[in-house]
Amino acid sequence: MATIKDIAKEAGVSIATVSRVLNYDDTLSVAESTKQRIFQTAEALNYTKHAKRKQAVQAITIVYWYTEQEELEDLYYLSIRLGIEKRCDELGIRVRRLLLEEFLEQENAESQPVIAVGKFSPAQAERLQHVSTQLVFVDSSPDGETFDSVIADFQRVTEKVLSYLWELGHTRIGYLGGRESYLSETTTIADAREETFRRLMAEKNDDASPWMRTGRFTVQDGYELTKNELAAEAEETRPTALFVANDTMAVGCLRALHEAQIKVPDDMSVASVNDVSVAKFVYPPLTSVKVYTEVMGETAVDLLLERLDGRRTVPKTVLVATELKKRESCGRA
Repeated sequence: MATIKDIAKEAGVSIATVSRVLNYDDTLSVAESTKQRIFQTAEALNYTKHAKRKQAVQAITIVYWYTEQEELEDLYYLSIRLGIEKRCDELGIRVRRLLLEEFLEQENAESQPVIAVGKFSPAQAERLQHVSTQLVFVDSSPDGETFDSVIADFQRVTEKVLSYLWELGHTRIGYLGGRESYLSETTTIADAREETFRRLMAEKNDDASPWMRTGRFTVQDGYELTKNELAAEAEETRPTALFVANDTMAVGCLRALHEAQIKVPDDMSVASVNDVSVAKFVYPPLTSVKVYTEVMGETAVDLLLERLDGRRTVPKTVLVATELKKRESCGRA
């Protein structure tokens, strides 16, 4: 049986164009000759248009590991959620949000498609799977052989930042990051940014240990760690550049550096991760790696709908690309 893909190949156009032409999309701007070629090709291939599939899902539950207050302190997860809600709104799908334990307590939880946003341990992922097989993870991949997931490559993010700082001539580079643990568990989650930074700096300067501090991924910890520890370092030994694990911490870091009269970027360059909206408006504008968090949320919805549409066997892990945004917070050593 001929498919839209077959028609697109034969007619020399995109699959999307074929779909829109066959569905009589009035908003499509394409030549009449192209439309005619598509219809003729469809007829020649004996294409039969299937009845439009009824929306397989009316509602999606976001299972979250952050409370609303914690979400406001880290816009990374807020942006992922907005991406999910935007895509669902386009499709007419209702969205509700519950913490893990709240979701598991629901009487009809097993019938609910789930997007799990945040860090979930293998044990927590297994608990979710026992309740709902319609499941996609965002920002973590508890088991790529079992679950669909959407993630960003923070190892590559770190490589981008360090490569840029090395290009600028910096050798004394510090790290300011955070530590997290799974919800209701004490296990500390390994952070790819910290691990990759430590490894790459050891390879670059195997005789020197870099300046590294960790706290929570908050403005307050970024401020306090910078004020109490980094600013206290002697000028001749402190880093000339700082890699901060997220923009939220970087905002606090910039404030502390300003108070300590350490000029950015003259005395110290600062680069960060996420590129949330505030990054370009702080002073100086923050060099940051753009993580396309809204795209991560949108992609999670699409993966879930694929599952509901019949894909049952092979799990997918989607790695969303990132982009270094160079701004005035970084300068030459």
